[in-house]
Amino acid sequence: MHHLKKLLLLLALTGGCLTLASAAKVSERSREKEAAEAQRAELLRQLGTLQSTINRTEAESDQATEALGKSARAISEANRALHELDAEQVQTERKLKQLSDEQAGLAKRVSNQQTQLSRLLRGQYVAGNDDRIKLLLSGDNPNRINRDLEYLGYVSQAQATLISTLRGDLLAIERNKAEAEEAQRALADIVVEAREQRTALENEKASRATLLASLSTKLASQRKQASDLKRDDQRLSGLVSKLDELIEAQRKADAAAAEQRRLKQLADAQAEQARKQAQQDRKRARPAPNALASNPDAIDDDEPPKKLALRNELRPEAGVEGGNAGLNFGGLRGKLRLPVKGDIVTRFGAARGEGPDSKGLFIRAAEGTEIRVIAEGKVVFADWLRGFGNLLIVDHGNQYLTIYGNNQSVLKRPGDVVKSGDTIATAGNSGGNEQSGLYFEMRHQGRAFDPLGWVTTR
Repeated sequence: MHHLKKLLLLLALTGGCLTLASAAKVSERSREKEAAEAQRAELLRQLGTLQSTINRTEAESDQATEALGKSARAISEANRALHELDAEQVQTERKLKQLSDEQAGLAKRVSNQQTQLSRLLRGQYVAGNDDRIKLLLSGDNPNRINRDLEYLGYVSQAQATLISTLRGDLLAIERNKAEAEEAQRALADIVVEAREQRTALENEKASRATLLASLSTKLASQRKQASDLKRDDQRLSGLVSKLDELIEAQRKADAAAAEQRRLKQLADAQAEQARKQAQQDRKRARPAPNALASNPDAIDDDEPPKKLALRNELRPEAGVEGGNAGLNFGGLRGKLRLPVKGDIVTRFGAARGEGPDSKGLFIRAAEGTEIRVIAEGKVVFADWLRGFGNLLIVDHGNQYLTIYGNNQSVLKRPGDVVKSGDTIATAGNSGGNEQSGLYFEMRHQGRAFDPLGWVTTR
């Protein structure tokens, strides 16, 4: 009986120990679960904070890009205004010099006229005012008296003419003086406005430099992302497609108008021939159709891009057409020059990270270097475009376009007609590139092709 009690007590104690051990294990698992949940909550909080930071950074980057676009556009407009003011100042100074020369000539002529009039008046004073009465009462030959009276009439008429001319020249001097004063005032206004434009330009450049310095790392990283490169490329391609549609629609409208004019001229000619039956056989001349030799699409962009370093040493000369005058753009292959001198650091077809391959050339050039159009045409776009900065596009006819991007300034407006070698922009880095220079493309029917197959570089 005693042993039985001991056994029962031992079992009770063992059961109590097991219960305590199980409770301890449950408590430890609860603490581990709570710690894991707290760690997970902290991780979620950190992820949320990180996502908010990423969103803020992207928003700041977008705002900075828009701010850079506005700044680049303002710099371009200020430079264009200065360019136009310089031209206006030259014209005003030329007009002022012309007025000064005219003033000197008028003054000399008035001086001569005053001398002649003084001599006539002096002679009349010496002779007296009763010459006609003396002649009539002299009793001389009537023929001689009549001749002398006629001579005195000529003298009086010469005096009146000289006085009238002198009066007109004096009025001309007054008008010349007023025009000269007005030209001087206009010149002073131009100088003041140019000074204000230069101040605004310097302030905008300083603001843009500060913004670039604070965001250069973000912008450089952003430019290297494949998604941004694809969006930039799609944006430009979309713009080119729209321009192609507009140009083609305008070409069709012009062709329809030309056909209507031709039909009207033909009808008028037939009516004229009906009125002139006698000359019908010889005067029914119809102009032979002026079929322009269409150049077949000789674009060859299938060759792989060359890897050797290349420097362009030529550029289009202003006002020199040479053998290119009158040729359509398709016939200029091999006769063109690149818009600016410099090292070609990116070639057509070159890989750009994970993004699309380059569809043009990047020619390194100092900021402010003149960019010249490679052939005559019409400006169809001149504005800031994200990814390409201050962008200018020229239509050369037959669906050929040349594209000039990354400019510091564009100096032409849409609708401006340009000739080969005209300065249309200045080099810069408004497209967000780390280097200053020109991004240049050539396209036909919306498709980009290698400019190096169409130009000479040395």
